[in-house]
Amino acid sequence: MTNVEKKEEHIKFDAEVGKILQLMINSLYTNKDIFLRELISNSSDACDKLRYLSLTNADLIKNDAEFKIKISSDEEKRTLTISDNGIGMSREDLIENIGTIARSGTQNFMSKLTGDSNKDMQLIGQFGVGFYSGFMVADKMDVITKKADENEVWQWSSAGDGEYTLKQLDNDASPRGTSITLHLKAGEDDFLDKFRLRHIVKTYSDHISFPIEFSAADAEAEIFNNSSAIWMRPKSEITEDQHKEFYKQVAHLPDAPWHTIHNKNEGMVEYTNLLYIPSSKPFDLFSPERKSKVKLYVKKVYIGDEGLNLLPSYMRFLHGVIDSEDVPLNISRETLQHNSSLDKIRKSVTKKVINELKAKLTKDRDSYAEFWNNFGAVIKEGLCESLPAEEKEKLLEVCLFKSTLSDKYISLNEYIENMKEEQNTIFYLSGDSVEKAKNSPQLEGFTKHNIDVLLFTDTVDDFWVNVMHTYKEKEMKSATRSDIEFDKILKPKTEGEEEVKEEIKLSEHDQTLADFFKSTLGDIIKDARISDKLVGSPVCLSVAEGAMDIRMERYLKDQKQIGSSSTKIIEINANHPIIDKISQSIEKDSNLAKELVFALFDQACIIEGEPLSNPAEFSKRMNSLFGRI
Repeated sequence: MTNVEKKEEHIKFDAEVGKILQLMINSLYTNKDIFLRELISNSSDACDKLRYLSLTNADLIKNDAEFKIKISSDEEKRTLTISDNGIGMSREDLIENIGTIARSGTQNFMSKLTGDSNKDMQLIGQFGVGFYSGFMVADKMDVITKKADENEVWQWSSAGDGEYTLKQLDNDASPRGTSITLHLKAGEDDFLDKFRLRHIVKTYSDHISFPIEFSAADAEAEIFNNSSAIWMRPKSEITEDQHKEFYKQVAHLPDAPWHTIHNKNEGMVEYTNLLYIPSSKPFDLFSPERKSKVKLYVKKVYIGDEGLNLLPSYMRFLHGVIDSEDVPLNISRETLQHNSSLDKIRKSVTKKVINELKAKLTKDRDSYAEFWNNFGAVIKEGLCESLPAEEKEKLLEVCLFKSTLSDKYISLNEYIENMKEEQNTIFYLSGDSVEKAKNSPQLEGFTKHNIDVLLFTDTVDDFWVNVMHTYKEKEMKSATRSDIEFDKILKPKTEGEEEVKEEIKLSEHDQTLADFFKSTLGDIIKDARISDKLVGSPVCLSVAEGAMDIRMERYLKDQKQIGSSSTKIIEINANHPIIDKISQSIEKDSNLAKELVFALFDQACIIEGEPLSNPAEFSKRMNSLFGRI
């Protein structure tokens, strides 16, 4: 084949690509076999993309309809070539996909390196830099490519030295697809050996659904892989190692799957799913740009994995494939989003995953707790979605929470089982951490009466409790509410008795105390009340029934969703020595009493994470009080 070379361009890699190249060239990774896995994976993706496009444009493959990946070695030239007849690349594609990888999160890639080669090597695929792994074994790489339905043929070359060359080849008769040739470094000749290459393909790429063909001089071509979709095989025929390798292929994570969900559904809608739940949390789990990691196939033809709404967003930690027999192959992506069969698949798979999680929770509590640490906050996002109440209750059944009376996670069902006989409310407290929440004055009365309180520490908790107010007919209530009265909580009602809200009549002493707090603090509080919620603390802040919870309000204020904080209720522990000091000073030294009231209010704000209206004034006040000691 003769190529008439045209003008050659010399283009520098961007700075971040240079860092990756140096990492690969210096061979950080002990397992160099993975370069072949990554290049084969890229070839498979290219074939998948073209196969999908050919469903609506058969001319794209009219002269070559059998997709194939080829590996060839040349011992004399010491080159290894991986080629495919997939979608191919244009000049712009080469620059975007190989010349720069800024969009792949290179800086994140560099920051995630641990120094552990076994873990770090998995980051290659996870961050979309698999192509560059070829420089672990090659001192030069050449790419020749022709995009389907285009005539231009392009060659990309680089020695990994900070730049690459790009030139157009004058050969319109060149077949479509991409061919990558690696010029091997000294000492890497093992990668020319057929048996070594077959072992690598069998280990990492046996599941690839296109034939991977090997050829060398004076030898017959040989197919290395099984070339059957792993998800279509019977469960009994798939080994644990095969699952691990396929998981790594689709997830690009360094761990093994925490749980595998492999089912064939033959009911109202026919589909097969092979889904994996990771055992570690991906770095981008909460990134707004994170896309679905589950791929859709129709009759083993890859359709896509973005914008298809295959699973709810709160299951975005799942990796794997769903293959349907009922979805039309020639349907457009826009129409596919509203396809009734796909909607049924989504509901069916979602239900199946929740059932699997419930079974794991029942059978292996410790393992499930590890899963919950990784993905619990994401699961709870589903409670904020517009789902039927019954579905949300099913989702709540697999949720776990820390609580004041338990050292381990508990479920809502377990909370209800352990409730006091006369208790009819599920209490919770939101906090930035379990430790901070446990030290909150809000919990003192609950601890005294041995009433458990759930501790909510994820931001999403503040949202779903505003959507779901009950669980299995039990009211859910924040411990920061001002109307909590333990005598009513613990007093059993007789059958048929209706709860009657009685206005509590305060003693003259307590009424005077509450009035003094109100008059002293004025408009900066909503009300002042004597409370039995406190034991060791003099005061705390609370909110009225129906008002926004303190942490939720602070979050919305930080996000500039609301302008200012609302006034709070200050609850007073009439039995505390400082409160007694204030009570005695109201007549004897009202200025001291007022200073103490303001100091206690500011302290309560600090404990709840509320900003002080005047920090300088708070400091002067405290210095003044210290001077009286």
